Amino acid sequence: MPDTTMDADVIVVGAGPTGLMLAGELRLGGAEVIVLDKLAEPTGQSRGLGFTARAMEVFDQRGILPRFGQGETLEVSSVGHFGGVQFDFTSLEGAHFGARGIPQSQTEAVLAGWAADLGAVVHHGHEVLALADGFLDGDHAEVTVGTPDGVRRMRARYLVGCDGGKSTVRKLAGIGFPGTEATRAMFLADITGVDLKPRYLGETLPNGMVMAAPLKEGVHRIIVCPHGAAARSADDTVTFEEVAKAWEHITGEDISGGGAEWVSFFSDATRQAAEYRRGRVLLAGDAAHIHLPAGGQGLSTGVQDAANLGWKLAAVVTGRAGDALLDTYHAERHPVGRRLLMNTRAQGMVFLGGDQAEPLRSILTELTGHDVVRRHLAGVVSHLDIRYDIGADGDGNGDGDGAHPLLGRRLARIALTGPGGTTDTFRLLHAGRGLLLDLADDARVREAAAAWADRVDVVTATASASDGGAVLAGAGAVLVRPDGHVAWTAAGGADGLDAALARWFGTPAER
Repeated sequence: MPDTTMDADVIVVGAGPTGLMLAGELRLGGAEVIVLDKLAEPTGQSRGLGFTARAMEVFDQRGILPRFGQGETLEVSSVGHFGGVQFDFTSLEGAHFGARGIPQSQTEAVLAGWAADLGAVVHHGHEVLALADGFLDGDHAEVTVGTPDGVRRMRARYLVGCDGGKSTVRKLAGIGFPGTEATRAMFLADITGVDLKPRYLGETLPNGMVMAAPLKEGVHRIIVCPHGAAARSADDTVTFEEVAKAWEHITGEDISGGGAEWVSFFSDATRQAAEYRRGRVLLAGDAAHIHLPAGGQGLSTGVQDAANLGWKLAAVVTGRAGDALLDTYHAERHPVGRRLLMNTRAQGMVFLGGDQAEPLRSILTELTGHDVVRRHLAGVVSHLDIRYDIGADGDGNGDGDGAHPLLGRRLARIALTGPGGTTDTFRLLHAGRGLLLDLADDARVREAAAAWADRVDVVTATASASDGGAVLAGAGAVLVRPDGHVAWTAAGGADGLDAALARWFGTPAER
């Protein structure tokens, strides 16, 4: 008899924000998870400096947000931009540009601590070398891993590649990565010994675009996008002298007397995985999509990929749901990734197009004077406009009998009052379980959900209209998935609730 012992339910490859977020989500769902990362230890470098409003909500839904600090250490701004054209995001209720000034290294440390507290195991210095055949139709995935103690094989029910744009997992699984090649190179560096004025949202000048933000005492992050800089090979290197020269060419400021803690470069290459799932292999984060950086959207999209996938994958490996639930991951997140690539490419054309793009910038500036345009762009960049196509009423039959404007959208933080006192919708999602809000004190709703009590919390409460509750108008009951998106609503009664619960949370434990 073949040895079918598993090292874990899920092996996650990559200990960046996406992989660590996924590890925590899987542990909340009861799955055993191992995270492999080829680096011997975290580099401490931070390509990203913040995240979007929706990513903040995801962290808040899990009770993680306080770990990032408060006040100045968690700075949010109502003023954001689209392609460098600035406008006020508060035209969209609850929206802001997101958190800024938070190094990616801090985000990784916060998520690593959270995942470890939940029991996730992270192995550094472990590089995936090969993927065994059979992951498409077998009952597990098997990888060959180079470790500090030699080469070994590891098995899991599923393998998830969160290992970046050059993903080894994606390549070994044979998943295509179509898109557009890089056309230009841009630089970033954390510099010391120089006093710079902040350019948080970037400044477009005749010879290029620059950004600057203070990281800590004596250290500034700069991004330098010179016009005409040729694309580079992934194996190329860049020096501080080259960055300083480009900065002076664009701004006229000499920073060559300073130094750099580290320097790097990036490009405008834009690609998306053809499949987010292939058999026992799944992709998330930069392994699934790469693009021009714009407002922390890459990290934020990866975190949301993890929040969408984690509870589903945990439900499957623990036997609470069927394998078909995983197909909804690609169905929901691939369109989000495609839209992300669209908006970042559009921003690049406006931001980096030089004099040729000036008419486009002027028109966009005029358009942002209209509330409807500001609301639309704020929703795109904050990721608060995401709506999953989960059927007309969430039960999968498409009859639309319970349609509500919230269906498929994320549920914002809303204050609730019930027999147990006051709470809110985010706090009720901390455990990563499903949530059924019984807003009409309807025994039929509670009775219908009783068989899913091991995975869905039922809360009878009323919403404060003055604290966001107006969005629930017309809903007597609302089913919320662990990722915070609404899966079913009804004005009254429980019609379709059984089907929606079965679709999203699997076969009931008992009848």
